[in-house]
Amino acid sequence: MKRVIVAPPIEAPPIEVPVSALERFAADARAGLGHAGQKTLPSKYLYDAVGSALFEAICQLPEYGLTRAEEMILSRHAGEIVAHLPSPVRVAELGSGSGRKTRWILSALARRQEVNYHPIDISAAALAECERELGGIPGVRVVPTHGDYLEGLAQVTGQVGYDERMLLLFLGSTIGNFDRPAAVPFLRGLRAALQPGDGLLLGTDLVKPIERMLLAYDDPAGVTAAFIRNLLARVNRELDADFDLAHIAHVVRWDAGERRVEMYLRSEIRQRVCVRGADLLVTLEPGETIWTESSHKYTLEEPIEMGRGAGFRSAGQWVDQAWPFADTLLVAE
Repeated sequence: MKRVIVAPPIEAPPIEVPVSALERFAADARAGLGHAGQKTLPSKYLYDAVGSALFEAICQLPEYGLTRAEEMILSRHAGEIVAHLPSPVRVAELGSGSGRKTRWILSALARRQEVNYHPIDISAAALAECERELGGIPGVRVVPTHGDYLEGLAQVTGQVGYDERMLLLFLGSTIGNFDRPAAVPFLRGLRAALQPGDGLLLGTDLVKPIERMLLAYDDPAGVTAAFIRNLLARVNRELDADFDLAHIAHVVRWDAGERRVEMYLRSEIRQRVCVRGADLLVTLEPGETIWTESSHKYTLEEPIEMGRGAGFRSAGQWVDQAWPFADTLLVAE
Protein backbone atom coordinates (compact mmCIF):
# COMPACT_ATOMS: atom_id res chain seq x y z
CA MET A 1 0.00 0.00 0.00
CA LYS A 2 1.44 3.29 -1.01
CA ARG A 3 1.89 5.96 1.57
CA VAL A 4 -0.16 9.02 0.70
CA ILE A 5 1.53 12.31 1.44
CA VAL A 6 -0.83 15.20 1.76
CA ALA A 7 0.90 18.47 0.99
CA PRO A 8 -0.08 21.48 3.07
CA PRO A 9 -2.15 24.03 1.22
CA ILE A 10 -0.02 26.55 -0.63
CA GLU A 11 -0.72 30.04 0.57
CA ALA A 12 -0.90 32.42 -2.35
CA PRO A 13 1.44 35.39 -2.03
CA PRO A 14 -0.26 38.70 -1.48
CA ILE A 15 -1.03 40.58 -4.66
CA GLU A 16 1.13 43.68 -4.90
CA VAL A 17 -0.88 46.64 -6.07
CA PRO A 18 1.36 49.00 -8.05
CA VAL A 19 1.77 52.36 -6.40
CA SER A 20 1.77 55.28 -8.81
CA ALA A 21 4.36 58.05 -8.56
CA LEU A 22 1.60 60.48 -7.57
CA GLU A 23 0.37 58.18 -4.79
CA ARG A 24 3.92 57.86 -3.50
CA PHE A 25 4.34 61.64 -3.60
CA ALA A 26 1.10 62.05 -1.64
CA ALA A 27 2.18 59.48 0.96
CA ASP A 28 5.57 61.15 1.42
CA ALA A 29 3.93 64.58 1.73
CA ARG A 30 1.54 63.22 4.35
CA ALA A 31 4.40 61.65 6.30
CA GLY A 32 6.61 64.74 6.19
CA LEU A 33 4.08 67.53 6.64
CA GLY A 34 1.43 65.85 8.76
CA HIS A 35 3.14 65.57 12.14
CA ALA A 36 4.17 67.83 15.00
CA GLY A 37 7.73 69.07 15.14
CA GLN A 38 10.05 69.73 12.22
CA LYS A 39 8.18 69.36 8.95
CA THR A 40 10.05 67.81 6.01
CA LEU A 41 9.72 66.99 2.32
CA PRO A 42 12.05 64.52 0.55
CA SER A 43 14.62 66.23 -1.65
CA LYS A 44 14.04 63.75 -4.49
CA TYR A 45 10.84 65.63 -5.32
CA LEU A 46 12.83 68.74 -6.21
CA TYR A 47 13.46 67.26 -9.65
CA ASP A 48 10.33 67.60 -11.74
CA ALA A 49 10.64 69.26 -15.18
CA VAL A 50 10.81 72.75 -13.66
CA GLY A 51 13.18 71.71 -10.89
CA SER A 52 15.51 69.87 -13.25
CA ALA A 53 15.75 72.95 -15.48
CA LEU A 54 16.45 75.17 -12.48
CA PHE A 55 19.14 72.80 -11.23
CA GLU A 56 20.87 72.92 -14.61
CA ALA A 57 20.86 76.72 -14.25
CA ILE A 58 22.35 76.42 -10.74
CA CYS A 59 25.24 74.39 -12.17
CA GLN A 60 26.17 77.41 -14.33
CA LEU A 61 26.30 79.87 -11.42
CA PRO A 62 29.73 81.20 -10.38
CA GLU A 63 28.88 80.52 -6.71
CA TYR A 64 28.20 76.82 -7.33
CA GLY A 65 31.60 75.34 -8.10
CA LEU A 66 30.73 71.71 -7.40
CA THR A 67 29.69 70.75 -10.93
CA ARG A 68 32.65 72.49 -12.57
CA ALA A 69 35.03 70.78 -10.15
CA GLU A 70 33.72 67.33 -10.99
CA GLU A 71 33.71 68.09 -14.71
CA MET A 72 37.36 69.08 -14.39
CA ILE A 73 38.20 65.79 -12.66
CA LEU A 74 36.37 63.66 -15.21
CA SER A 75 37.67 65.54 -18.25
CA ARG A 76 41.24 65.03 -17.05
CA HIS A 77 41.10 61.56 -15.55
CA ALA A 78 38.32 59.57 -17.25
CA GLY A 79 40.86 57.37 -19.04
CA GLU A 80 42.61 56.51 -15.77
CA ILE A 81 39.31 55.79 -14.05
CA VAL A 82 37.95 53.35 -16.65
CA ALA A 83 41.35 51.65 -16.96
CA HIS A 84 40.74 50.09 -13.54
CA LEU A 85 37.91 47.97 -14.97
CA PRO A 86 38.31 45.24 -17.60
CA SER A 87 36.23 45.21 -20.80
CA PRO A 88 33.40 44.90 -21.47
CA VAL A 89 31.85 47.41 -19.04
CA ARG A 90 28.20 48.39 -18.79
CA VAL A 91 27.60 51.82 -17.24
CA ALA A 92 24.69 52.87 -15.03
CA GLU A 93 24.23 56.21 -13.31
CA LEU A 94 22.05 57.08 -10.32
CA GLY A 95 20.39 60.48 -10.58
CA SER A 96 21.91 61.17 -13.97
CA GLY A 97 20.26 64.54 -14.57
CA SER A 98 21.32 65.81 -18.00
CA GLY A 99 24.36 63.47 -17.94
CA ARG A 100 26.68 66.26 -19.11
CA LYS A 101 29.56 65.24 -16.81
CA THR A 102 29.21 61.61 -17.81
CA ARG A 103 30.25 62.35 -21.40
CA TRP A 104 33.93 62.03 -20.44
CA ILE A 105 33.54 58.56 -18.93
CA LEU A 106 31.46 57.28 -21.85
CA SER A 107 33.84 58.71 -24.46
CA ALA A 108 36.83 57.10 -22.71
CA LEU A 109 35.09 53.71 -22.67
CA ALA A 110 33.83 54.03 -26.26
CA ARG A 111 37.41 54.21 -27.47
CA ARG A 112 37.83 50.56 -26.52
CA GLN A 113 34.32 49.03 -26.74
CA GLU A 114 30.64 49.55 -27.52
CA VAL A 115 28.98 51.03 -24.44
CA ASN A 116 25.51 50.51 -23.00
CA TYR A 117 24.72 53.45 -20.71
CA HIS A 118 21.72 53.34 -18.34
CA PRO A 119 20.84 56.71 -16.78
CA ILE A 120 18.49 56.21 -13.82
CA ASP A 121 16.44 59.19 -12.68
CA ILE A 122 13.13 59.99 -11.05
CA SER A 123 12.68 62.89 -13.48
CA ALA A 124 11.43 61.94 -16.94
CA ALA A 125 12.43 65.42 -18.17
CA ALA A 126 16.01 64.89 -16.98
CA LEU A 127 16.17 61.52 -18.75
CA ALA A 128 14.96 63.07 -22.00
CA GLU A 129 17.62 65.77 -21.72
CA CYS A 130 20.25 63.13 -20.92
CA GLU A 131 19.32 61.18 -24.05
CA ARG A 132 19.65 64.35 -26.13
CA GLU A 133 22.97 65.26 -24.49
CA LEU A 134 24.67 61.87 -24.82
CA GLY A 135 22.81 60.02 -27.56
CA GLY A 136 25.16 61.29 -30.26
CA ILE A 137 28.40 59.92 -28.82
CA PRO A 138 29.73 57.34 -31.30
CA GLY A 139 29.67 53.82 -29.89
CA VAL A 140 27.33 54.70 -26.99
CA ARG A 141 23.77 53.40 -26.64
CA VAL A 142 21.66 55.32 -24.11
CA VAL A 143 18.98 53.24 -22.34
CA PRO A 144 17.04 55.48 -19.90
CA THR A 145 15.47 53.99 -16.78
CA HIS A 146 12.75 55.97 -15.00
CA GLY A 147 12.55 55.29 -11.27
CA ASP A 148 14.14 55.42 -7.84
CA TYR A 149 17.78 54.51 -7.37
CA LEU A 150 17.57 50.94 -6.10
CA GLU A 151 14.55 49.83 -8.14
CA GLY A 152 16.13 51.33 -11.26
CA LEU A 153 19.45 49.65 -10.55
CA ALA A 154 17.68 46.30 -10.11
CA GLN A 155 16.24 46.68 -13.60
CA VAL A 156 19.66 47.43 -15.07
CA THR A 157 21.59 44.65 -13.32
CA GLY A 158 19.13 42.16 -14.76
CA GLN A 159 20.48 43.05 -18.21
CA VAL A 160 24.19 42.61 -17.42
CA GLY A 161 25.89 39.80 -19.34
CA TYR A 162 27.83 37.11 -17.50
CA ASP A 163 31.10 38.39 -18.96
CA GLU A 164 30.40 42.09 -18.29
CA ARG A 165 31.53 44.31 -15.46
CA MET A 166 29.38 47.15 -14.20
CA LEU A 167 30.53 50.72 -13.58
CA LEU A 168 27.98 52.49 -11.41
CA LEU A 169 28.22 56.29 -11.27
CA PHE A 170 26.94 58.21 -8.24
CA LEU A 171 28.25 61.68 -8.95
CA GLY A 172 27.62 65.26 -7.82
CA SER A 173 27.97 64.42 -4.11
CA THR A 174 24.37 63.20 -4.11
CA ILE A 175 25.44 60.84 -1.31
CA GLY A 176 25.61 64.04 0.75
CA ASN A 177 21.80 64.29 0.67
CA PHE A 178 21.65 61.20 2.92
CA ASP A 179 21.97 61.55 6.69
CA ARG A 180 25.36 60.23 7.75
CA PRO A 181 23.93 57.15 9.53
CA ALA A 182 21.99 56.26 6.35
CA ALA A 183 24.85 56.68 3.86
CA VAL A 184 26.69 53.41 4.54
CA PRO A 185 23.50 51.26 4.57
CA PHE A 186 22.58 52.82 1.22
CA LEU A 187 26.03 51.95 -0.15
CA ARG A 188 25.53 48.41 1.17
CA GLY A 189 22.32 48.27 -0.86
CA LEU A 190 24.30 49.24 -3.95
CA ARG A 191 26.95 46.65 -3.13
CA ALA A 192 24.25 43.95 -2.85
CA ALA A 193 23.17 44.73 -6.42
CA LEU A 194 26.72 44.49 -7.78
CA GLN A 195 29.10 41.61 -8.43
CA PRO A 196 32.70 41.34 -7.16
CA GLY A 197 34.91 43.43 -9.43
CA ASP A 198 32.17 45.91 -10.34
CA GLY A 199 33.01 49.57 -9.79
CA LEU A 200 31.26 52.47 -8.05
CA LEU A 201 32.50 55.99 -8.82
CA LEU A 202 31.41 58.11 -5.86
CA GLY A 203 31.50 61.91 -5.94
CA THR A 204 31.85 63.78 -2.62
CA ASP A 205 31.99 67.50 -1.96
CA LEU A 206 34.71 68.36 0.55
CA VAL A 207 34.63 70.72 3.54
CA LYS A 208 35.61 74.30 2.67
CA PRO A 209 35.15 77.77 4.23
CA ILE A 210 31.61 78.14 5.60
CA GLU A 211 30.81 81.37 3.74
CA ARG A 212 31.78 79.75 0.45
CA MET A 213 29.57 76.72 1.09
CA LEU A 214 26.54 78.79 2.13
CA LEU A 215 26.82 81.06 -0.90
CA ALA A 216 26.72 78.00 -3.17
CA TYR A 217 23.21 77.23 -1.85
CA ASP A 218 21.95 80.80 -1.48
CA ASP A 219 23.14 82.62 -4.60
CA PRO A 220 22.45 86.35 -5.00
CA ALA A 221 20.46 85.75 -8.20
CA GLY A 222 17.96 83.63 -6.26
CA VAL A 223 18.11 80.65 -8.61
CA THR A 224 18.61 78.16 -5.76
CA ALA A 225 15.77 79.78 -3.83
CA ALA A 226 13.49 79.29 -6.85
CA PHE A 227 14.67 75.67 -7.16
CA ILE A 228 13.85 74.88 -3.53
CA ARG A 229 10.59 76.87 -3.52
CA ASN A 230 9.47 74.92 -6.59
CA LEU A 231 9.08 71.92 -4.30
CA LEU A 232 6.03 73.56 -2.70
CA ALA A 233 4.90 74.79 -6.11
CA ARG A 234 4.95 71.15 -7.17
CA VAL A 235 2.83 70.18 -4.14
CA ASN A 236 0.38 72.89 -5.20
CA ARG A 237 0.31 71.67 -8.82
CA GLU A 238 0.26 67.92 -8.37
CA LEU A 239 -1.42 67.47 -4.98
CA ASP A 240 -3.92 70.33 -5.33
CA ALA A 241 -2.56 72.34 -2.39
CA ASP A 242 -2.71 76.06 -1.68
CA PHE A 243 0.61 77.08 -0.14
CA ASP A 244 1.04 80.86 -0.39
CA LEU A 245 4.45 80.91 -2.10
CA ALA A 246 4.67 84.70 -1.99
CA HIS A 247 5.23 84.36 1.77
CA ILE A 248 7.67 81.44 1.66
CA ALA A 249 11.38 82.23 2.13
CA HIS A 250 14.45 80.14 1.33
CA VAL A 251 16.72 79.65 4.38
CA VAL A 252 20.22 78.12 4.42
CA ARG A 253 22.09 77.05 7.57
CA TRP A 254 25.41 75.37 8.39
CA ASP A 255 25.39 72.61 11.04
CA ALA A 256 28.99 72.38 12.24
CA GLY A 257 28.43 69.20 14.25
CA GLU A 258 27.00 67.29 11.28
CA ARG A 259 29.16 69.13 8.72
CA ARG A 260 26.23 69.81 6.45
CA VAL A 261 24.44 72.66 4.72
CA GLU A 262 20.72 72.55 5.51
CA MET A 263 17.99 74.10 3.35
CA TYR A 264 14.55 75.08 4.59
CA LEU A 265 11.42 76.81 3.38
CA ARG A 266 10.13 79.25 6.02
CA SER A 267 6.64 80.68 6.17
CA GLU A 268 6.59 84.41 6.90
CA ILE A 269 2.90 84.33 7.85
CA ARG A 270 0.45 81.91 9.44
CA GLN A 271 -0.84 79.57 6.75
CA ARG A 272 -3.56 76.94 6.93
CA VAL A 273 -2.96 74.82 3.86
CA CYS A 274 -5.25 72.20 2.35
CA VAL A 275 -3.32 69.47 0.47
CA ARG A 276 -6.32 67.82 -1.15
CA GLY A 277 -4.36 65.19 -3.06
CA ALA A 278 -2.89 63.90 0.20
CA ASP A 279 -6.05 64.34 2.30
CA LEU A 280 -4.09 66.63 4.61
CA LEU A 281 -4.44 69.96 6.42
CA VAL A 282 -1.16 71.70 7.28
CA THR A 283 -0.78 74.68 9.58
CA LEU A 284 2.41 76.75 9.34
CA GLU A 285 3.04 79.33 12.03
CA PRO A 286 5.02 82.49 11.25
CA GLY A 287 8.71 81.49 11.14
CA GLU A 288 7.97 77.74 10.96
CA THR A 289 10.12 75.80 8.49
CA ILE A 290 9.96 72.79 6.19
CA TRP A 291 13.31 71.01 5.90
CA THR A 292 13.84 70.20 2.22
CA GLU A 293 17.45 69.16 1.70
CA SER A 294 20.81 68.59 3.36
CA SER A 295 24.23 68.53 1.72
CA HIS A 296 26.88 66.82 3.85
CA LYS A 297 30.53 67.71 3.33
CA TYR A 298 33.38 65.24 3.67
CA THR A 299 37.08 64.77 4.27
CA LEU A 300 39.20 62.91 1.71
CA GLU A 301 39.25 59.80 3.90
CA GLU A 302 35.50 59.51 4.47
CA PRO A 303 34.38 58.11 1.08
CA ILE A 304 37.08 55.43 1.35
CA GLU A 305 35.95 54.55 4.88
CA MET A 306 32.27 54.50 3.87
CA GLY A 307 33.08 52.25 0.94
CA ARG A 308 35.05 49.87 3.14
CA GLY A 309 32.10 49.65 5.53
CA ALA A 310 29.83 48.70 2.65
CA GLY A 311 32.02 45.97 1.09
CA PHE A 312 34.18 47.96 -1.34
CA ARG A 313 37.89 48.66 -1.60
CA SER A 314 39.31 51.90 -2.90
CA ALA A 315 40.98 51.69 -6.32
CA GLY A 316 41.78 55.38 -6.74
CA GLN A 317 40.81 58.91 -5.82
CA TRP A 318 40.94 62.09 -7.92
CA VAL A 319 40.67 65.55 -6.39
CA ASP A 320 40.01 69.09 -7.62
CA GLN A 321 41.76 71.64 -5.41
CA ALA A 322 40.21 74.85 -6.79
CA TRP A 323 36.79 73.79 -5.46
CA PRO A 324 37.72 70.94 -3.11
CA PHE A 325 35.89 67.89 -4.46
CA ALA A 326 36.77 64.19 -4.78
CA ASP A 327 35.75 61.33 -7.05
CA THR A 328 36.62 57.97 -5.49
CA LEU A 329 36.55 54.69 -7.41
CA LEU A 330 35.34 51.86 -5.17
CA VAL A 331 35.51 48.24 -6.34
CA ALA A 332 33.13 45.60 -4.98
CA GLU A 333 34.91 42.84 -3.07
